[in-house]
Amino acid sequence: MPDTFNVRRASTEDLPTLVKFTAEEAREAEGSSSTPETLRKGIEAALNDTSLAMYWVMFDKKEKVIGSVSAIREWSDWNAGFYWWIQSMYLLPEARGKGLMGKLIDTVNDEMKIQGGLELRLYVHADNIVASKAYEKVGFEYSSYQIMTLQK
Repeated sequence: MPDTFNVRRASTEDLPTLVKFTAEEAREAEGSSSTPETLRKGIEAALNDTSLAMYWVMFDKKEKVIGSVSAIREWSDWNAGFYWWIQSMYLLPEARGKGLMGKLIDTVNDEMKIQGGLELRLYVHADNIVASKAYEKVGFEYSSYQIMTLQK
């Protein structure tokens, strides 16, 4: 099944789909919402400047976009290189459970290796058991680090 789907770098033509997918991902993962205009502004900025983030889309043989993934890079002075973080990932509900998430992750991982990245990381909401299990299934392991935030 994964061989009938392809992944390409996203372009500004994909912006409406990426906004929709990102909004749905936030709703599903955290029950949160962002205004479409804020999402559009953030995603469009990254599509025009890959130093902010990189986006890819997955499409079927009819060229319908069925999923997306984005990644950001974080500089490590300790290791003199970039850690890559999956920032967002979304598959349409009818595309889930078919091994396609692994293909999206492989795309990011391959690009990270080409660019000499150190490691691919992601964060997942503690209550999102389905996503956690899916990430474990493709090889992610829990880190000894815990995310902390400072609310201003």
